[in-house]
Amino acid sequence: MWARWWPAFVRLAKGAFVRIAVVLFNLGGPDSPEAIEPFLRNLFSDPAILSVPGFVRGPLAWFIARRRAPIARQIYAQIGGRSPILEETEKQARALEAELAVRGVEARAFIAMRCSPPDSGQAARAVAGYAPDLVVALPLYPQFSTTTTGSSLTAWGEAAARAGVTAPTRSVCCYPQEPGFVAAVAGLIRQSMAGRKTGLEYRLLLSAHGLPERTIARGDPYQWQVEQSAAAIVEALGISALDWRVCYQSRVGPLTWIGPATDAEIRAVGAEGKGVIMAPIAFVSEHSETLVELDIEYRHLADASGVPDYLRVPTVGTAPEFVRGLADLVERAAASPGMISGTISGVGGRNCPAMFKACPF
Repeated sequence: MWARWWPAFVRLAKGAFVRIAVVLFNLGGPDSPEAIEPFLRNLFSDPAILSVPGFVRGPLAWFIARRRAPIARQIYAQIGGRSPILEETEKQARALEAELAVRGVEARAFIAMRCSPPDSGQAARAVAGYAPDLVVALPLYPQFSTTTTGSSLTAWGEAAARAGVTAPTRSVCCYPQEPGFVAAVAGLIRQSMAGRKTGLEYRLLLSAHGLPERTIARGDPYQWQVEQSAAAIVEALGISALDWRVCYQSRVGPLTWIGPATDAEIRAVGAEGKGVIMAPIAFVSEHSETLVELDIEYRHLADASGVPDYLRVPTVGTAPEFVRGLADLVERAAASPGMISGTISGVGGRNCPAMFKACPF
């Protein structure tokens, strides 16, 4: 064991890692209509998503994917039959590399999608070929959930072992209040607010992907972290008497999901005769749940609900503040004193109250 870690330990003692591999994790998405059903099958084959015995999960995932594929094809048909998430993540990877290079850090960013290519196996083989001194596992999910970051890190650990990645790995579990992320979201909200109609009152809806209540009941800190992000964004906006709400979208299936639901909040705003400013705060790149759900479905709902104006804030994408925030996280992970491999958060140590048993700390 020590023979494996000794070179890294020496570099750690000297305070310098020469080559860093940054692995960016995201969910992924289908790149063609034909890829939609396999994408759904991969999604529902994940034990973090479908928590049933393994011998049941495979056939059940196949059944759900086959049943949902026609609906999903209709959704993706509205944005050209495919998800742009890979291209969006590629842009973020290259922007992060450029920012780190400016700081004198030799790093290469790799992409590991959970449910579509390139998956963790492909990313791990590419990282092994790069032969880094350190791997920084960096999810593009600011808020931790067992269903997203937790699942991705588990898949990465297994894939890295198979691929023979021997460099120490430092995982960033979450960064819900990271200053660059918060500043990027707040800045984009301000830009959208510039398009408000004179004399009309607005409500800011800070929308995040929902989760079943039973997932939260098992100790998942996601909802708490989303609320921390929302509070930090509102504080950064610095607008007195701001009318705002946190809400949750993308509810599917028969389970009870956390709320309030985004669609219900839109109807409530319409009943009050106010405009809506819709800001995604858990998605950092555009994909079906922003381009279809927020831009098309919820805009139609707003019209039908009597909302007089509907403004949608873009995701942070490659906003300079967000990219600088990601680079800060990489440097913080690389500089963590006394650590060969391990986990850090956006605040260094544990970010969640003790009641959240699923926190990686």
